[in-house]
Amino acid sequence: MQVTTPQLNACMICAPEMLALLSRRAKLAAWAIGSGGSAMTESTHISDSFGRTLRHILFSRATHVAIIAWIAINAAAYWLAGGVIPFDTPSMQRLPFTARMLVPTISLLEVFVLMAITFWLTRKRAIPNLAERAPDRRIAARETALLLAYATFAQVGGWLLGPALGYRAFSFHIAGTLFGCSVPPSLGEMWVWMSYNFICFALVPFLWFRQRYSALQLNLVSIAPRNDWRVIVVVMLVESLFELTGINADFFALSPHQMLVGGAMTLFFYGLGTVLPTMILIYAILLPRYLALTKSPIVTVILGGLTYAALHIVEGWSLFDSARWGSLSILFVLLQYVGPGMIKSVLTLRTGNAWVHAIGYHLIAPHLLIDTPLFVKALAIR
Repeated sequence: MQVTTPQLNACMICAPEMLALLSRRAKLAAWAIGSGGSAMTESTHISDSFGRTLRHILFSRATHVAIIAWIAINAAAYWLAGGVIPFDTPSMQRLPFTARMLVPTISLLEVFVLMAITFWLTRKRAIPNLAERAPDRRIAARETALLLAYATFAQVGGWLLGPALGYRAFSFHIAGTLFGCSVPPSLGEMWVWMSYNFICFALVPFLWFRQRYSALQLNLVSIAPRNDWRVIVVVMLVESLFELTGINADFFALSPHQMLVGGAMTLFFYGLGTVLPTMILIYAILLPRYLALTKSPIVTVILGGLTYAALHIVEGWSLFDSARWGSLSILFVLLQYVGPGMIKSVLTLRTGNAWVHAIGYHLIAPHLLIDTPLFVKALAIR
């Protein structure tokens, strides 16, 4: 095909205008991505059938290893306890030993039910590929290792800071969370715990990664708001029903004033002290990198559960005055928190939105419903 001189002249005249147009579009796309807008494109896929997904899970080697590990941890905990669980957990002390040992497994079964419900609720939506929100494998591996090392040092800092100020060691939960305690935390302890966790585990990681990644890449933007809210509401209702009928119904013994004031305090302190740190550190930053590195949603869910448990390794009820009780404390942390960490991972993987688990399976249930009585007692709210 021959190009005539008039055509060539026309192309030369139009070229600057085309380049300017492309430049404006590129700047617009960069602004949208940098500001967390939805202009960033990513691949999605339609979910496999429930039966196919279930078969894939059941025949996965990672699932088999997890089942064996769960049985081994339970057996080791049963042997170490020797019929006695010495932890300061008033709400659990009403149960006989065997029942207390079964509680984590019963809770895990309920987590599996929530996973199935989540799958059903998201079966018709496009499922985002969170691995694409992470950088390349080399950078993802470096960021994951450095962030886990940072979180470890921050955890140790909390263990040292609490006793140095006359409080108990700080972890992702303040003393008395979920199970109560014989000596409730003071208001000063609550403020220091909340401030330390928020700064170290939420604010600092968020500011560092937000300068480099968009809100969408950090799982902080909803790509299907209506479906996300449906998942939040259903999961919240199911979890609330399970907890209030099977674990602790002290919330209903409170007066309306105690519910209102104590509930507001609970939302404030737990929202900043554990919900946001959990969401930012694990489910906004680490989870996409786990998926990019392992290329396995099953392994990613397990790693999310293990990371969540590791951040609670020293609870208010933990005992480390002997090797026996120290080992039992660590085993109970794994039994107690791996399951909740896994369902948080599933909720984030299926929706691509870390806010879904934060609202539907953390802030309201369990903390508002279970821990409001702790704040009412600690702050003597009448």
